Amino acid sequence: MKALVLEKVKKLSIRDIDVYEESGPDDVKIKIKNVGICGSDVHYYQYGAIGQCVANSPMILGHEASGIIVEAGKNVTSLKPGDRVCMEPGIPDIHSKAYRLGMYNLDPSVRFWATPPVHGCMRPYVVHPAEFTYTLPDNVSYEQGAMVEPLAVGMHAAKKAKIKPGDVAVVIGAGTIGITTAISALATGCSKVIISDIMQPKLDVVKNLGSIFPVNIKKENLPDIVKRQTDDWGADIVFEASGSRNVISNTFDLVCPGGCIVLIGMSGVPEQVEVTAAQAKEVRIETVFRYANVYSRALSLMGSGKINLKPLVTKIFRFEDGIKAFDYVLENPNSIKTQIVFED
Repeated sequence: MKALVLEKVKKLSIRDIDVYEESGPDDVKIKIKNVGICGSDVHYYQYGAIGQCVANSPMILGHEASGIIVEAGKNVTSLKPGDRVCMEPGIPDIHSKAYRLGMYNLDPSVRFWATPPVHGCMRPYVVHPAEFTYTLPDNVSYEQGAMVEPLAVGMHAAKKAKIKPGDVAVVIGAGTIGITTAISALATGCSKVIISDIMQPKLDVVKNLGSIFPVNIKKENLPDIVKRQTDDWGADIVFEASGSRNVISNTFDLVCPGGCIVLIGMSGVPEQVEVTAAQAKEVRIETVFRYANVYSRALSLMGSGKINLKPLVTKIFRFEDGIKAFDYVLENPNSIKTQIVFED
């Protein structure tokens, strides 16, 4: 089948590629509709690797997808051909201890789309386990369905934060993950969320998303604003979603005594953390790696209308123009989410 293939660093192609996927009794075959371009896809395109994950051979990109089921295995009872769906891209070993404990995102043997050597989903069809395939509510489009994957990261972060009704949160970084985290924090109980970035166009997007207050840290002092918004107490939760170096230590100036810091972004370089600053406030620090057991909740919130992800989609390209889509992302750092659509 034709697919969008990373051939090597800074070289993409759309070409036929052999991908053998055996469809078992517990699997479904899905015709892909929309695929989002993630920062990880762009990183592989630019550098050919993320940490120890190195693309040593051609690899199909993409892991944020929605589609329609065209075939269902004989053991599949919850899904049928014609169902509109989205898919979790990480498939763990269902016999692993991590899976049994409900932490399947931490299974060392998990196979994740577009993480070498596993092919991604920027192709017309995929075979996927039914257990990790979810029906889209009627009012959720394919476009929004392909946004559930990044939303799941925000939902997982909100879950790790143990939000209480009325909490005030700060999100550092207004990229896709930062904004979905802010949306998730509001949907799960926060009364307001302050979100910061240096790119004003990204901050402008959140103005109509509820009680989310954008702060351009090039123009305003974030700690001062947090103090004013919290009567000098500090935020109950600080989500670090930028992945910028040396940002973690600054979060202690924003969080309240007894508050929580959730680390989402990954800088890829060693960080120094002021442990005494955390101790002085008895700060609880949580970390996030992907997500587990949140897709159903995310889709329920989207179906209820509490979460609308459509404003986050900046531009959509046809599959035939997929290489142009990657160039667009590189040339437009203010964009939030670019998608590729497979037309009938």
